[in-house]
Amino acid sequence: MKHLDQFYINGGWVKPSADAKAHEVINPATEASEGTVYLAGKADVDAAIQAARDAFESFAATPLEERLAMLEKIMGIYQSRLDDMAEAISREMGAPRHGLAAKVQAPMGLGHAKATLGAAREFPFEQKLGRATVRREPAGVCALITPWNWPMNQVMCKVAPAIAAGCTMVLKPSEFAPLSAHVLAEIIDEAGLPKGVFNMIYGDGAEVGPMLSSDPRVDVVSLTGSTRAGASVSKEAADTFKKVSLELGGKSANIILPDADFEKAVKHGVASMMNNTGQSCNAPSRMLVPADKLAEAEAIAAKVCESLKVGDPADKDTVIGPIANERQFKRVQSMIEKGQAEGAKLVCGGTGKPEGLETGFYARPTVFSEVNNQMLIAREEIFGPVLVMLPYKDVDDAVAIANDSDYGLSGYVYGASEEDAAKVAARLRTGMVHLNGAQLDPPAPFGGYKHSGVGREWGVYGLEEFLEVKSVFYSA
Repeated sequence: MKHLDQFYINGGWVKPSADAKAHEVINPATEASEGTVYLAGKADVDAAIQAARDAFESFAATPLEERLAMLEKIMGIYQSRLDDMAEAISREMGAPRHGLAAKVQAPMGLGHAKATLGAAREFPFEQKLGRATVRREPAGVCALITPWNWPMNQVMCKVAPAIAAGCTMVLKPSEFAPLSAHVLAEIIDEAGLPKGVFNMIYGDGAEVGPMLSSDPRVDVVSLTGSTRAGASVSKEAADTFKKVSLELGGKSANIILPDADFEKAVKHGVASMMNNTGQSCNAPSRMLVPADKLAEAEAIAAKVCESLKVGDPADKDTVIGPIANERQFKRVQSMIEKGQAEGAKLVCGGTGKPEGLETGFYARPTVFSEVNNQMLIAREEIFGPVLVMLPYKDVDDAVAIANDSDYGLSGYVYGASEEDAAKVAARLRTGMVHLNGAQLDPPAPFGGYKHSGVGREWGVYGLEEFLEVKSVFYSA
């Protein structure tokens, strides 16, 4: 990656300004350096925004089919570099190279581009309403701020619809996951997107986020990140009345109904929680179990955790890699300590690293039981391989516990029939619900209620976030 120490601005690789700061990229599996990126200073942010601003009018006027042809070209090059993308993701955030990184993480970016193409080709960019014509037009210059846990999933579900909509953009990927974003910038450069349409800078979110959000030249801010970051973006954007789209945290409940195939449901719930080392905002982190089956659930969960191989992401047998960075590793350890201090029952796992993994930010798959909804581990997003089990009396009690949360991103219901599970799903105050182990589907909207965010991403709903609505009234 010969340009790792440069930004991509106005169609080319440029050196950082004098006020940019060096940041070492650490491989979480080895704790060794993967290289140095620079965190943007004010001059870098200003240059990227201005490039996007200068390119907007021309790109917004580009016919839809031309924009979609550009997106298709990006997809073709992305396809040819899937291995490079998977390698970058594995090295920067520890996803198992031959499993999660190659089979899910890297392809998800391509999946979002495909879903955007399908949505854009069917989208009513212009329609008649009475004597008016309603047009949906490019929203403007977009600041795209993304996290480290699902790098290309979260980058491409913003970049693809922004291109399709006719917007120009400044991407600020996480400084903990810059390698995959760098590969994407190379892909876009090769595709020959017009100068200034796509610009990428690295940066510390706490410093660069406010610069992007408050700048009057930016029309849209789309952030995936913490609730705290979402609040900051909203406040900074308020004075200039931007469109703000926020995909934030979650503490999703997984309700296992009394009539469910219990062993199957618990196994699936534990495995889903531990996927991506528990670093997913929509992870089923609160398992709600009938009180009289709690001991049975504990035994099943412990057995599942014992079967999950934690280790080197390069090993083909590895299921769970390391926590993505040292800062998050320390937070997970402190939350496990907190759970024990609160009196929760430790079923398996606990603090410290798995045996034989002294180097790397590895955590032990951990399950707590006998948890109540007042405990910190039941209320705060841990973002690591930590599952909490809460007993419930009846279905009404389970729904009440599930909804007693500041978050409302996702929910899970497992029952004897999907029809029964759907009735419970209708009562959950969440933006998404998975029935009986159902997976996500890129054309469907992703997003949540309450502290989990504002707006929706993916497919047609994601496209709408990058459009403004104009009514044109005719006299006859």
